[in-house]
Amino acid sequence: MLLDAADSQLVLVDYQTRLLPAIHEAPLVLANAVRLARMAQVFRVPVFGTEQNPEKLGGNDAALRVLCQKTLGKMSFSAVDAGLLDCLRPAVRPVAGNARSLPKHLQKAAPSQAPERNTVVIAGCEAHVCLLQTVLELIEQEIDVWVVTDACGSRTERNRDAAFDRLAGAGAELITTEMVAFEWLRTADHPAFREVHALIK
Repeated sequence: MLLDAADSQLVLVDYQTRLLPAIHEAPLVLANAVRLARMAQVFRVPVFGTEQNPEKLGGNDAALRVLCQKTLGKMSFSAVDAGLLDCLRPAVRPVAGNARSLPKHLQKAAPSQAPERNTVVIAGCEAHVCLLQTVLELIEQEIDVWVVTDACGSRTERNRDAAFDRLAGAGAELITTEMVAFEWLRTADHPAFREVHALIK
């Protein structure tokens, strides 16, 4: 199974200014998160961010925050508890404006609903805490979750790697930033190939 940009949403968890200095390989982790967000914009993939206790840990890195269409503040470790599902699965608006008594040719056509995207591409910090708990709860909601490992971090490699083992066992797909890029592209003939390739070089 390959990622499909048309079915994807991107979630970036807690790349916060006061947390990042403690994260193993933080510059690489953050750079890959920014690459993911920029690629998502190219493919029109919705991007959501989260911030854990932002009053204490600061906001997300500014370069990343500006690429998110919405950023959720949270106190719970899982972003699902902070309303992430409302972003991923927005409520369907009721059709309004049609009077049943009007002849069919005078009734307004029902607006077509945007197709539901059921694949979440996700990365973040710390991998063994907020990322892990968010992913496990998304899987419980029967969402297909793809964890971008080279854009995830923890304070120690051991905690990060333990999170990846547990996530794979729970059914998450483990991928890299370049895998996301080339699976969203699918072909070198894609109109965005050069732009996306420049982001990952």
